[in-house]
Amino acid sequence: MRSKKKDNPINILVLGSGGREHALCWKIKQSQIVDKLYCAPGNGGISEIAEIVDIKSDDTEGLLKFAKENDIDLTVVGPEAPLTEGIVDRFEKEGLVIFGPNKLAAQLEGSKVFAKEFMYENNIPTAPFETFDNIDDAREFLNHVQFPLVIKADGLASGKGVYISGSKKEAEEALKQIMADKIFGEAGEKVVIEECLKGEEASVLAISDGENYVILDAAQDHKRIFDDDLGPNTGGMGAYSPTPVISDTMLVMVEEQIIKPTIDGMSNQGTPFKGVLYAGIMITDEGPYVLEYNVRFGDPEAQAIIPRLKTDLVEIMLASCEGNLNKIRLEWENKACVCVVISSSGYPGKFQKGKEIKGLDLAKTKPNVYVFHSGTKKEEETFFTSGGRVLGVTALGRNIEEAIGNAYDSVELIKFDRCFFRRDIGAKALKYNRQTRRVSGRI
Repeated sequence: MRSKKKDNPINILVLGSGGREHALCWKIKQSQIVDKLYCAPGNGGISEIAEIVDIKSDDTEGLLKFAKENDIDLTVVGPEAPLTEGIVDRFEKEGLVIFGPNKLAAQLEGSKVFAKEFMYENNIPTAPFETFDNIDDAREFLNHVQFPLVIKADGLASGKGVYISGSKKEAEEALKQIMADKIFGEAGEKVVIEECLKGEEASVLAISDGENYVILDAAQDHKRIFDDDLGPNTGGMGAYSPTPVISDTMLVMVEEQIIKPTIDGMSNQGTPFKGVLYAGIMITDEGPYVLEYNVRFGDPEAQAIIPRLKTDLVEIMLASCEGNLNKIRLEWENKACVCVVISSSGYPGKFQKGKEIKGLDLAKTKPNVYVFHSGTKKEEETFFTSGGRVLGVTALGRNIEEAIGNAYDSVELIKFDRCFFRRDIGAKALKYNRQTRRVSGRI
């Protein structure tokens, strides 16, 4: 372990190219213990705060070589794919410090079958389910269930491998796409079919060192492409934090029923979990249920959570790697944060790249606003689109109303051909707050 202190700054390498990685780099850059910051492969926005390394985030051997040659003291893995492929195991074998779970622990996200069976074995609340590796058996099962139900591809599918099926016909089509047409490749070799839970979704993230953990403030993502949660799933069209859906009482329930049993369960089976544990939660009338696990920061949840974190993120990640998170106490800005994703028209389907982005300089001048780049490239002094999700316009506010206003005021300043964004990010919080006030008699 080559941990250094403030009088001997460290070099950090961040892996990834999205808005999550831009937010991570932005926060890491603020740490007093950081000397050089690199990002591989990065994007146009990240290039303004970190040195870009032209190595893909799944090129483990290339990244390992770079880390050795450039005296990297800490590598931070952004996306899930390198984690599930074992990059942590490879780096640690060479004696390098890297933030994230190893390959076995990363199965919590890499295999929904593994995750569901783990939850069942450890009495962690989740929807009743069955798993299948044969499409005929799965089709037969549809004759004996009630709808709606949820069908999930087993492996990684960029957040798009989940189908909510309201009828047998829809379910059969989902199975056909996943298991017969193999639109997600090997990720669709197996499926999980589970009961469709009713309630409000939220995200609770914790950082663990394998035994100890700290819980981050909760967030709420907006997965569907259109307002009012209509249309196909995406990687996420916006998020806000904190969320009134997760009250202090509910957070205690989530910790006791989900976070702690997950960390303890992984440790007990010999696969201690280090890094970010992301629990996608459904808040039902019976309490919190796990929809899915992720093993890294969410995108765009990271953009809505990290700007509110006052504690040095580098110190937290080093404590996770070193096994002393019990010494860390998190401090938060007493503000709300909203992230609105601007995407290319056509996303999550086909979309065009190379559109010039205008208005970024003007948006940057707004107080309490941060524009995190996701799918951009920079040519000289001009930014162009290079992905489906292009920007995450993020704003702080004294409350959720102010944060929403600040975010959308800046969104309106940014333009590129056929840009698209949802106009209701954070509206659920406003609705929830109004309902709560009515119940309490304050209206």
